[in-house]
Amino acid sequence: MAFSSLIELVFTLAGGLGIFLLGMKNMSDGMQAVAGNSLRRLIGAVTNNRFLASIVGVIVTCIVQSSSITTVMVVGFVNSGVMGLAQGIGVIMGANIGTTITGWILVLKVGKYGLPILGFSAFAYLFSKGDRWRYWAMFLMGIGMVFFGLELMKEACSAIKDVPDFEAWFAKFNADSYVGVLKCAAVGCILTTLVQSSSATLGITISLATQGVISYPTAAALVLGENIGTTITAFLASLGTTTHARRAAYFHVIFNLFGVFWITLIFQWYIRLIQSIVGVDVGQSVMVDGSATYPNVVAAIAATHSVFNVANTLLFLPFLQPMVRFLEWAVPARAYKEKPRLTDLDVLILETPLLAIEQSRKEILKMGDGCLKMMDWLLELMNADEPDKVLADRLKQRERVLDTVQDEVAEFITGLLSSGNVSHATAEEARRQLRLADEYESISDYIANLDKFDRKLRRDGFRFSESQRADLAQLNRHITEYVAAVHEGLANGNRNIAAATGPAVTRIRSEIKSLRRKHLEELSTGPMAPVISVAFLAALNAYNRVRDHSRNIAETISQDK
Repeated sequence: MAFSSLIELVFTLAGGLGIFLLGMKNMSDGMQAVAGNSLRRLIGAVTNNRFLASIVGVIVTCIVQSSSITTVMVVGFVNSGVMGLAQGIGVIMGANIGTTITGWILVLKVGKYGLPILGFSAFAYLFSKGDRWRYWAMFLMGIGMVFFGLELMKEACSAIKDVPDFEAWFAKFNADSYVGVLKCAAVGCILTTLVQSSSATLGITISLATQGVISYPTAAALVLGENIGTTITAFLASLGTTTHARRAAYFHVIFNLFGVFWITLIFQWYIRLIQSIVGVDVGQSVMVDGSATYPNVVAAIAATHSVFNVANTLLFLPFLQPMVRFLEWAVPARAYKEKPRLTDLDVLILETPLLAIEQSRKEILKMGDGCLKMMDWLLELMNADEPDKVLADRLKQRERVLDTVQDEVAEFITGLLSSGNVSHATAEEARRQLRLADEYESISDYIANLDKFDRKLRRDGFRFSESQRADLAQLNRHITEYVAAVHEGLANGNRNIAAATGPAVTRIRSEIKSLRRKHLEELSTGPMAPVISVAFLAALNAYNRVRDHSRNIAETISQDK
């Protein structure tokens, strides 16, 4: 073969692989955008039930089209404490099954339609006005690119048979013995480690097998090795994380290593089982453009991948708790505090924007819970006969915590918006969350200021009168009820919360005006220390500001349409 032909082969293979990988990414991004809310609910449904966790792992990976994304996401959740180790292990096992969907997509005999699918969906993507239609078009465009890229790789691989040196090199990797199986598995592992995508190496394996460059047993052994190589992504993501996150990543490695170990021991029987399941002659060739191809091998390779992961998951599921105990023994906890951040946010989750935005939403809900607790503590502090230093310190500390949480949420959302992989709807939600975090932090500031007014009066030897304390206590309860209603609206996604709580806003405004008038009348009827008068008016103003910021939150929620 001439040097120019060799260059053409390499370029075609590289181009096909690039288009294939870009197609996988578009499929993933499109499905994530279309199935966003469902994806959030699925992750929220993960419990300590190992079977449910595995099912969630399967479904999520089918949606995002990548076990690497799912396992990195799980490592991020475990690292942040959102998900327990047992839950994470269950999802990882399910992810290994879900990733086999790629092989079954390629079983569809629509390879020659890849380019038309790509073309028509590209037009739909470019000229659709609605986001939902654009993301469906992106998903279909990804499918078209996957099949078109696969056809290009097949075309490049068919030329390999015309090069005796290449064919002789591939002949060295033959899974006709146990050593040969291990050698092929090692090649699959190394190749997947290098490109960090089992889908890419699966595409190359199918291209080589359908063109007859390698046999089905060799392809099956390569697929087994690819399962080990795909663990590198989660392993790298776990570096520098908490002990639980590293345990989750190490389980992924152990799970695949052990699975490949026991399958290779019964490899010859295993491939016969697969061929009987597929029910077609894997070795049957079809003449296409004067050269023999083996289309039935695609189904066999997909079945090899699926049966391996299903069998391995069924083998591990009964031993999930012993496995957790083993990992806790093998990877002991560090002697120092591992979580320097106050939030459960983790940059690893930015790989999946829809889930990242859900995590930041949960942190904002926690901020709201913190503000409500501060309101209760404030009422208790104002009504106490003697200063409660412990409770006052707790309130001040909570205000400082919410300041830090707002900074971490802002940093996380800014990183999400700058990732360049965010849908319009997700970007809008991110901007709303930035405002919500700022509003809750402002509420906490005014609550802390209210406590400062009371403490300053006490230090100077003064107190609000019983009548003033009763009025402020009643106002505190009314505003707490309002803040709680708005916060519940945020938690439940009630987009009519601004209208529903409008009457409460009006009542509180009237109550504050009434208390201000009453106070001014008291000034004209009897003596009052100036410091008490100033503190009371400042307290009314602070409560009014709490109401204003809560109303801003309600309006922000109602704009989410």
